[in-house]
Amino acid sequence: MPKPRKSQISLDATSYYHCVSRCVRRAFLCGEDKYTGQSYEHRRGWVEDRILELTHYFAIDICAFSVMSNHCHVVLHVDVDQAKSWTTREIIEHWHGVFAGNSLSQRFIAGQLLCEAEILALEEKAETWRNNLMSVSWFMRCLNESIARQANAEDHCTGRFWEGRFKCQALLDEPAVLACMAYVDLNPVRAGIADTPESSDHTAVQKRIYAIQNNQPDQPEELMPFVGNHKKEMPKGLAFHLRDYLDLIDWTGRCIRDDERGSISNELPPILKRLQIEPEAWLSLTNGFEDLFTSLVGKERSVRAACEQQGKRWSHGINACRYHFTT
Repeated sequence: MPKPRKSQISLDATSYYHCVSRCVRRAFLCGEDKYTGQSYEHRRGWVEDRILELTHYFAIDICAFSVMSNHCHVVLHVDVDQAKSWTTREIIEHWHGVFAGNSLSQRFIAGQLLCEAEILALEEKAETWRNNLMSVSWFMRCLNESIARQANAEDHCTGRFWEGRFKCQALLDEPAVLACMAYVDLNPVRAGIADTPESSDHTAVQKRIYAIQNNQPDQPEELMPFVGNHKKEMPKGLAFHLRDYLDLIDWTGRCIRDDERGSISNELPPILKRLQIEPEAWLSLTNGFEDLFTSLVGKERSVRAACEQQGKRWSHGINACRYHFTT
């Protein structure tokens, strides 16, 4: 029986989540349908554009994403502090970027005067919208419903386009976040539709690489930045160096494409050395992340702490966590 979302998403346990949405129809989300010969490749752009667009309105950052033929992956970070810092006006402006709001919010933005009772009602509604704008479920709803409407209009049909629920995994610590990002960024390489990360269209890693190749001083603004290793007064971002991450992705991609297990280099990327992850365990993670874990992912102590916090006695997949994230 599927678990309720509230048991899978707890911002007290972690602000990082891996979400997967799969197409329910035989026809592809993207790519070419072998049954009809029709190409849906342009839909990849729809999904990527919508993922990146929503970051301007939600208090949610994108760490990684990949758009495949019949499903898409996103690794999300919920920025609770950002959402809590928004004023009532900022909440309404963000909400209006996705939804129409109500008559009170529309009058407020238009500069019309509201009475005291109307202001109190609007502020109460804005608090609800604040919570929605830092909700993983609302983010995925806005992503999936938009794409479903476009696809249904193009296919001249109605009904479900996605499976009823998106899959969600809570990433409890740095090793889990890093492994999941690599798993997502390397999806096209693992599926054999791209030879290298830089040729993996509609992925976050390709956007990061293109920014470097085009001598852009900053990382893509829609993606959560890499800010280097842990230090005092650390800005918001992923606690790794971007160059180290790209080296890791390149190293892992070469191993995935090579059938000879003995060809794995003994010279590990710096990130794996820092996190003390064995190469065999790392390759297992980046090849089968979804199958290895259910809802909670991280070191054993992180999983046990999350279980205790959520009132659970045990989490399925804890043995895989113990094996893959133990030095």
